[in-house]
Amino acid sequence: MRAFEDTRPNGIVELLLGDRHSLPLSVVLHLVPGALIVAAYLLIGEPFVKAIGYPTLMGWAIALCLVLIPILSGLLWLGRKHSGRFSLRGVLYYTDKPLSRGKLVAMVIALIVWMMVLSFATAPMNRFFLENFFTWVPYTDDAGSFTKFLDGYSHSVMLTTMVICLPLTGISLPLIEELYFRGFLLPRIAHLGDWAPVVSTVLFSLYHFWSPWVFVSRVIFMFPGFWLTWREKDIRPAIGMHVGVTSILATLGTIAVALNLI
Repeated sequence: MRAFEDTRPNGIVELLLGDRHSLPLSVVLHLVPGALIVAAYLLIGEPFVKAIGYPTLMGWAIALCLVLIPILSGLLWLGRKHSGRFSLRGVLYYTDKPLSRGKLVAMVIALIVWMMVLSFATAPMNRFFLENFFTWVPYTDDAGSFTKFLDGYSHSVMLTTMVICLPLTGISLPLIEELYFRGFLLPRIAHLGDWAPVVSTVLFSLYHFWSPWVFVSRVIFMFPGFWLTWREKDIRPAIGMHVGVTSILATLGTIAVALNLI
């Protein structure tokens, strides 16, 4: 009996694992990680990569790891408190895979195309916001271009950066984001009804404090995947869209650097 009582949710654990999060709580849980990522970059990531002579992309990868990996560990800890073992079962929702494989593949392909086309099409709008509203942000020197963060570095340094960042910013870190934001947070604001995916998209876009000039376009190209995940109660469309696009872009970027195309 004692062992069972030790694993029962209580206090903050019960609050986090409850089926409903209040809107203020959800706002905090969405935005605090973004603030921590910026702090980790300014205090650790940026000084470190400058010291070793590497691009800022590496600094952001470090900052994201320093925040998102502990978040994943925290979700596993919640699973331990819930069930007595380190597991995401009972912590994440939308994991029952209700969508058929064929329907899921069709959705993900369409979402990837949508997100990639819109991300490029809205680039001029992002530059407009950057140049007119966010020049005061201290980490915008390498913003506004897909390749600017690599300018001025040797080919070996650029290639090393891309090879290291590909499995991180291209695959594992976006996956952790989806597990946290769509698997953990979105289902717990489902009581907002049709507004739930809207709130999820807006807060996730705001969470990216390191690129606020992309807020509007990020809402536009992310919303369909998050809406489908909410409607179908299946986290895989959001994971497929997000990780699919980031992994494709990271892979193409790595190949382009390896072949001296950029």
